[in-house]
This record gives sequence, structure tokens and C-alpha cells, in this order.
Amino acid sequence: MHKYNYGTALLAGFDWLLTHHPEVFVIGQGLWSPWYVGNSMTDLDKKFGVSRIIDTPVSESAVTGAAVGAALAGKKPIVVHPRMDFMLYAMDAIVNQAAKWRHMIGGQADVPLTVRGIINRGGEQGAQHSQALHSWFAHIPGLRVVMPASVADARDLLVSSVLSSDPVVFIDDRWLYDLEAELPDISETLHLADQGPAIRRGGNDITLIAAGHAVRLALEAAERLAVYNISAEVIDLRVIAPLKADTLLKSAKKTGRVLCIDGSWSTCGFSSEVLAVLAESLPVGTLRSAPQRLTLPAAPAPTSRVLEADYYPTSEEVAHAASRIINEEANKQC
Repeated sequence: MHKYNYGTALLAGFDWLLTHHPEVFVIGQGLWSPWYVGNSMTDLDKKFGVSRIIDTPVSESAVTGAAVGAALAGKKPIVVHPRMDFMLYAMDAIVNQAAKWRHMIGGQADVPLTVRGIINRGGEQGAQHSQALHSWFAHIPGLRVVMPASVADARDLLVSSVLSSDPVVFIDDRWLYDLEAELPDISETLHLADQGPAIRRGGNDITLIAAGHAVRLALEAAERLAVYNISAEVIDLRVIAPLKADTLLKSAKKTGRVLCIDGSWSTCGFSSEVLAVLAESLPVGTLRSAPQRLTLPAAPAPTSRVLEADYYPTSEEVAHAASRIINEEANKQC
């Protein structure tokens, strides 16, 4: 067993892939700089050379398009976008090219491309450097979208994403980089198509559903709720596209109450999809109260530190929202 934090777990995943798979290379901006990618790629350029860790000028569209071509030619490229906001420059390559080519040519070629987008919020960075856009990519058929919330998944889902024959959008979050855990060496790899939601904490009173950093909020909220004898079950979605709903439905049937926490906005957001799946799949009367969601306010992120404190949900707010669901039901019964 070795101790990792979220960032060094990503580093271990990159190291393993580059060591065992010569067809893997990494391309993007700031790959040689901890200021851009934290401790997730430290010294990989020194160990594997700059021909496999390719730090480029600011050129999101160009590097992603080049990586799509390399994937079609048999390589397994990883494109790194240090801020997810600027992946928007690469939308054509991701949405119109990577997601479509296998289907357009009748399955005659795969596109084993991994696009890593980093969510990087807070610190008074403002509206153009603070967005979680996972629901955009989950909307697109042909893409797998992965959001690791644990140290183990940061490493192991990265490896399985890169080894997948499908194009994958792999989304990690700077607000998770301080998480720590002990992990064994990589002995076998996960098959990405088999991965789905995981129950991170069992409970009977309410189901908290989240992905990425929101899982951390849900787990912290569950600790708060336990003080008041409220037993919250926490589900980590892990892979949001394609979404496997069986674990969500089973938990919702058991607890009868659902709160979905999402680090993005409500309108057309991923929390909307989760609640829609539950509404379509559960028999009428299964839930004791209407399923709820907790998301960002419908406004761009502020730059002021004071306003940021109000803008981003906290574990305390998650706990209060869960308590309200339970208390409202109790009041109706009275």
C-alpha cells in the first residue's frame, strides 16, 4: 500500500500508462508547470521525454484536433485542458469529430481519445475560470464522461479511460486534490464500460446523489446529519455518461427521499437528468416526498471572495436541504 493524495494518484495513473503503453502520449498547455496542473504531472516530461509529454502553446482547438487524428491512427492520446472553461475552444473536435467518427464510418475505426478537463474554481478567479460544464458533454452520444470523486478513482478511472476504445471526457476537480488515501499498486485495470455509481455511505432516511466534488459535500453532510440521527445514503455517480441508474433507483426505493447535489447550474444541468430518470423509472408513490436538487445560483461565478462564500454550496447547506426534505414530510403527516 502507498499513500496518495488525489493529485499524486493522477500522477501515478499517468506514470503507469506511459510506462506500459508506448502508444500513450499527453498533449496540452502547461504540462510541465505545477501552476497549471498541480502535482498531477510532476516530472513526467523528465521521465518520459518531451516527445510524449508535449507542452504546447495556447491552442485548445489545434491540440484536440491533432489528438483526434492521432487516435484514429492508432495512438492513445490524452489531451489536457487545465481549465475546463477553455475546452469550449475545442468543442468541434470533441463533439463533431471524436464523438462521431466511429458512427460515421460504420464502426471501421475507434477513437481512443481521453480529454482531461480540470474544474478550477474559487480564489476570486471569476466567471470565465470557474465553470463545471460536465452536463454539456454528458448530453453528447458517443462520449463517455467520467468524474472521479475519490483518490482511488482518480488513478484507476484515468487508466481505464485511456485504455477504453471510446472517446472519454475525464473531469477532475482542483477542490479534491487534498484528499488522501492508501492504494495498492495497479495489478489489474477496470473496464470502463462496466463502471457505474457506487454507494460511498449506507443509509436509510435519504439518498444523496452527487458526482465529483459534490460527493465530498454529500459525505460531509452525511456526517452532520448523523449527529441528528438522520441516516443518509451517499451515491457517487463516477461515470455520468452513459448513466447507469440501477443503484440510484434501488437506493431511492429504500429511503423514499432524494437530494441531488451538483456543482453546476440547475437549468438543463446534470441534476435535472438524475431527477428525470428517477421520475420516469419509479412507480408513482415510491418516494415519500418530491425529489430535490441543490445547485449553483443561476448566475455567473463572482470574483469577490465574500460573494464566492455565498455562491458555492457547502456541506452545511446540503445537510440543511436534506433536513428540510425530511421535516417537510413530517409536517405534512402532522
